[in-house]
Amino acid sequence: MNLILFGPPAAGKGTQAKRLVETRGMVQLSTGDMLRAAIASGSDLGQTVKGIMERGDLVTDEIVIALIESRLTETEAAGGAIFDGFPRTLAQARALDDMLAWRATRIDRVVRLKVDDEALLARVTRRFEEQGRPDDNPASFTVRLDAYNRNTAPLLPYYEGQGKLVEVDGMGTVDQVAAAIDAALAG
Repeated sequence: MNLILFGPPAAGKGTQAKRLVETRGMVQLSTGDMLRAAIASGSDLGQTVKGIMERGDLVTDEIVIALIESRLTETEAAGGAIFDGFPRTLAQARALDDMLAWRATRIDRVVRLKVDDEALLARVTRRFEEQGRPDDNPASFTVRLDAYNRNTAPLLPYYEGQGKLVEVDGMGTVDQVAAAIDAALAG
């Protein structure tokens, strides 16, 4: 099974993806984690990505698509992928559909975590204070949230038109959200 966890930054996608990795053996493809690893490597790509993320801008489709494509063989061996933070644009969604079709597979389900923007800002502020992630500072988060709301809005009707979109209330506890996701995947 291939699924997308869809929702704004700090909605809990990473937390839920890690749980699904543990319970279902799937591979999590977190573009955020991949980009942070590129930054930590100190590579030219990492330096480019660092500047983009610190401004709160979105990394180009070409970079993100190449990162995802490089990991698809691993997901096939595991029996499925959890796409976390990807796709973010209609172009990325179409590229993902094409990459998967070439491998004779597809996205089976898109789970949208519905959350409140003010609650997200509080989560990010707390995470920034506790973990010090530079891409989670409240100023860049606001830019990221605006970009998410603007750029990803077309993805909802895209996946809804394919009959793959399921909405889950992301404002509950981790366990409540997990139970709702499990029910969505079973349905």
